[in-house]
Amino acid sequence: MQKIAKYAVLAALFAVPFLPLLVFNDLFFPFISSKGFAFRILVEIACGGWLLLALVDRRYRPRLSATFLIYAALVAWMFIADLFGVNPHKAFWSNYERMDGWVTLIHAFLFFGVAGSVLSVEKLWREWWLTVISVSGLVALHGLLQLGCADFGGTVRPVLAGCANAFPIHQGGVRLDANLGNAAYLAAYLVFTSAAAVWQALESKGWLRTSLFVLAGVEALVLFFTATRGAILGLVGAALLVSILYLLSSGKTGKRVGAAFIAGLIILIGGFFLVKDTEFVRTDATLSRIASISLSDGSTRFALWGMAWQGFLEQPVTGWGQEGFNFVFNKYYEPSLYAQEPWFDRAHSVYIDWLIAGGAPAFLLFIALLVSGVLALLRPEVPRAKRILLVAALAAYAFQALFVFDNLLSYVLLAALLALAHEASSRPWLSLEKLPELPPERLITAAAPILLVTLLVVWVVNVPGIEGGKHVIRGLSSADAASGLAEFKKAVEGGSFATQEIHEQLVTFSNAVIRKEGIPQETKQAVASYALTEMEKLVSRVPEDARMRLLFADGLGTAGDLAAAKAEITAAQKLSPKKQSIFVQRGLLELNLKNIPAARADFRAAYELAPDYADAVAFAAAGDILAGDIAAGKALLVARFGTTTIDNEALRYAYLEAGLTEDFIASARERVRANSGDPVARLQFALALSSVGRKDAARAEVQAVIQEYPAAAALAENVLAQIAGK
Repeated sequence: MQKIAKYAVLAALFAVPFLPLLVFNDLFFPFISSKGFAFRILVEIACGGWLLLALVDRRYRPRLSATFLIYAALVAWMFIADLFGVNPHKAFWSNYERMDGWVTLIHAFLFFGVAGSVLSVEKLWREWWLTVISVSGLVALHGLLQLGCADFGGTVRPVLAGCANAFPIHQGGVRLDANLGNAAYLAAYLVFTSAAAVWQALESKGWLRTSLFVLAGVEALVLFFTATRGAILGLVGAALLVSILYLLSSGKTGKRVGAAFIAGLIILIGGFFLVKDTEFVRTDATLSRIASISLSDGSTRFALWGMAWQGFLEQPVTGWGQEGFNFVFNKYYEPSLYAQEPWFDRAHSVYIDWLIAGGAPAFLLFIALLVSGVLALLRPEVPRAKRILLVAALAAYAFQALFVFDNLLSYVLLAALLALAHEASSRPWLSLEKLPELPPERLITAAAPILLVTLLVVWVVNVPGIEGGKHVIRGLSSADAASGLAEFKKAVEGGSFATQEIHEQLVTFSNAVIRKEGIPQETKQAVASYALTEMEKLVSRVPEDARMRLLFADGLGTAGDLAAAKAEITAAQKLSPKKQSIFVQRGLLELNLKNIPAARADFRAAYELAPDYADAVAFAAAGDILAGDIAAGKALLVARFGTTTIDNEALRYAYLEAGLTEDFIASARERVRANSGDPVARLQFALALSSVGRKDAARAEVQAVIQEYPAAAALAENVLAQIAGK
C-alpha cells in the first residue's frame, strides 16, 4: 500500500509538467479550464497519497522554513480577505476564463508542499525539472510552427506557406501563444523554463548539455515573438544578473566569461536602440511593439494602477477579494480608457493585483515570499549553477510581474521554485516529527477513509464545473432553441462554480434566440423568461456588479421590457459614474422610448467625460440634431472630424428623423467605404436608399452585389423582397 501511495503521488507530480499541452475543446475556455481542472485533480490525488506516506514515514512530513510559513500565511490571509470580499463566491472559485481564486491558490500551495516533500525525499527534483524542460521543448516547437506559418506583415512572411490553419495563433494577430491561448501566459512560462534549461545544462555534460543550451536559445526566440515586453525585459535582466553573479562567484576564466556576456548584452541592447527607428523595425509587428516601449506607451496600465490605488485606499486591509478588481474598475473608471477593452478584471500587475485582492497584508506577504525564496537560494550550500539560475528566474518573474498578471502555469512553476528554496532552508517540524509512525498493517485501514475523502474532493471541486462548461458549449452550439435551453438549465442547476459566466452565456443565447427568425414565439418566450429570471437572481446576489446589470439590461431590452432595462442601466451608471459607454447605452434606450431630451442629455454626458472619444462625439451630435439643434450637432462633427459624414448608426437615425436625406445617404455610403469588400454593408446601403424612396438605385445596388458576391445572393434576394415591400 505504501508503494502504491508513493507511485500515485509521483505519477501525479510528474503529470503536472504536461499541463501546457492540454486543450479539451468540449470545455468552456478550453485553453484555461482544461489545464485548471487537470491541475486541481492531480494535486488532490497527490495530496491523498502524500497523507498516507506522511502517516507511515516521518521523512515525508512537512518541514519548517521561512518560505513555507510566509506562503501558508498568504493562503490563510487570502481566505479571510476573500470571505470579506465584494463577491466571496467568485473570490473563492473564480471562473472558467481565469481558473484562479482561492481554490487555485490553495492547490498551488498544496502542490508546493507535496512536491517539496516527496521529490526531496526521493531525490527526484532533477528528473522533475527535466520533464518540465522536455515538455517546454514541445511547447517551443509549437511556437516555432506558429512563427513559421504566421504572416507578420512588413518584411516578414510565412516560411511554411499554407499552414496557418494547422498552427493558428489562437488569440489572433502575430503574438505566439502555442497551446496556452495567450501570448503573455506563454512568455511567463518560458521565462521559467528557459532559466531551468540553462540551469540543467550547467549541471549536465555532453550531448545533453548542448541540447539544453540550444533549447534555452530556442525558447528565448519564441519568447521574443510573443512580443510580451515585460517578460522580454525580465529575461534580458535575468541574463544580465546571471552574468554578474557568475562573474562575482567564479575564478579568472569565469570572470572573463561573465564579463564577455555582460558586454554582449550591452552591445545587443544598444544596437537595438540604434536601429529601433529604422524602416525594418517599424514595419515588423513584433519589433515595432518592443521598440515602442516608453512611459507614454504605458498610459493604459498607469490609468489602471491609478484606479487600483484609489480602490486600495478604500479597502487597505482586507482588499476587495480575489477577482475583485472588476468592482474597482467600475467604481473608479478613468474616462481616458475609452479606446481600450470595455472591462478589465485585472490591474495588469501581479503586485497590484495582490494589493487589491488582499490589501496591504497580501501585498507584503507576497513580496516577503519572493524575498524569502531568493535568500534561501543564495545560501552557500546551494550549488552555484542552481543558486545563480534559480535566483535569476525569480528575479525575471519578479520583474515581468510588474506588468502582467499571474496564470496557472506561472503559479505552478513559481511554487516549484519556492519548493526548492524551502528545501534549501528547511528544518524539521518537531511536533510533527514526534508523532508516531502508523504501523504498516494499519495502513489499509487508514487508506480507506483517505481514498474516500480524496474522491469526494475531486468530485465536488471539479466534476460539476466540468459538466457545467460542457452544457454551456452544447447549449450555445445547439441548432434547436428548446434543446439549447435544456442544456443551459442543466448548466445552471448542476452546481458549477462558474455561475456568472453561465448566466452571461445564457443571456447571450436568449438574445440570439429572440432575434432569430423561424423560432416559435412560445419557445422564444420560454427562453427569455428563464434567462431573465435567472439573471435577476444573479444580480440580486451581487448587486454591485455594473457589468452584470448592463448584461441584464441588454437581455431585458432585447425581450422588449425597455422600462426595466432602463432601470438596470441607471443602477449600473450609479456604480460606474464615469463610464461613457453606460451613458451611450442608456441614450440609445431613450431613443427607443422616443425620449429625445433624455437621450440628448446622456449622449452629451458621455461626450463631456472624454471629448476626444470619437463615438461619443457622434452620439452627442446625433442628440443635438434630434433635438432640433442641427447647427450645434454639425459643428461638433466638423470640430472633431472635419466633416459631417460619419459612419454612426445613431447619427444616421438622427439625419433621417431630421429630414436631412443627403446627410443620411452620405453617412450610409461612408459605412460602405469603412467596410470595403463587405457585401452586407453594400446591402445595408441599398436598404438606406430604399428607405428614402430611391428604390431604383437600391435595386441597382443589390444587383451589383449579386454580380460581385455570388455567395451573398440569397441574402441579396431577401433585401430585394424588403425593397419591394414583400
